[in-house]
Amino acid sequence: MTTGSGQRVASRRTAGSEAGPRAEERASTGGGKRTAVLEGVAGWVPGEPVGNERLPADWGVDDAWVRRRTGIGSRHRAGPGAATGDLAYEAASRLLAGARAAGPVDAVVLATATPDHLCPGTAPALAARLGLGTVPALDIAAVCSGFVYGLALCHGLVVSGLYERILLVGADVYSTWLDPADRSAGVVFGDGAGAALVAAGRTGDPGELLAFDLGSDGTGHDLITVPGGGARARASGKPPELSDAYFRMQGGTVYQHAVERMTGSCRVLLERVGWDPAEVDHFVPHQANARILRAVADRVGIAAQRCVTHLERVGNTGAASIPLALADAAGRGVLRGGDRVLLTAFGGGLTWGSAALRWPGTPQTISTEGTQHVAVR
Repeated sequence: MTTGSGQRVASRRTAGSEAGPRAEERASTGGGKRTAVLEGVAGWVPGEPVGNERLPADWGVDDAWVRRRTGIGSRHRAGPGAATGDLAYEAASRLLAGARAAGPVDAVVLATATPDHLCPGTAPALAARLGLGTVPALDIAAVCSGFVYGLALCHGLVVSGLYERILLVGADVYSTWLDPADRSAGVVFGDGAGAALVAAGRTGDPGELLAFDLGSDGTGHDLITVPGGGARARASGKPPELSDAYFRMQGGTVYQHAVERMTGSCRVLLERVGWDPAEVDHFVPHQANARILRAVADRVGIAAQRCVTHLERVGNTGAASIPLALADAAGRGVLRGGDRVLLTAFGGGLTWGSAALRWPGTPQTISTEGTQHVAVR
């Protein structure tokens, strides 16, 4: 592990290994600046798929209704006794099993909106369970934007020289937070985990993380929320309401914000790296629902056939959705070395973010029961 002075992640207007519209061109000249690269991704979804036909009868929905409104055909539920840390462990252990020769992991970042406990964070227990010893480990809470925020954080920690290889995990078990009577959220959300390795490299290396665009708007904090359980609710002095323990989302308003924010973020980032929308090989948006995905792709100017989607089979898996979609696409041979990949996400907070990278190369594929495919550089 190399140590050095810390460096905070750059602001929304300047984040990335290179800033400005000609970032990729400068990165490809072989200058050899230290940067961060994506080494591999893996994913895990628990149990058997829960198809639309198995949703509660009192919700009054059928397969056609759910598919028309969301594009989702099934989702996975963690089941009794399984928590976010368990799913994170399954995804991370499979990734690490295929990447041991690449070098040790010297930090862990876990992006989740459904931590195992309000206190402490879930990441230290995950690191210990993975046998990583006393490496630093922390949770970040950017809801469905968590994986993109995590990539930016890991990029900054690696480029600063503080760490050489970081395990980034996005995991959520929304089924534990959903109101059984709330069909609007119940049809959409699933449980899952995705893991990635972010390591030190040089500009032009396979898997280079080229640039980021991040943002937030706290005036919309109440649009996606779990009202109870935190310090704000406890400080109110009021007895907790049972309903306050459940996830709440104002769907119509969230839809408008999601489309606007992800579209704007993608446009900023494409200009920063000097990519025309037609030059994006693969567009990987947060798998919120099919209507949002189509609206963002259309506004950015990216053709439907270049959109990577995993939504139909797993639903909205929160911070896990982008790495799950990447792992699935890599396992199916959709992603090839050197491909230009654009990621974008939107979540509670409100938060949003986008990332541009070059795909790391020919994947090593591992497939076992309950596992999404694994790609390792």
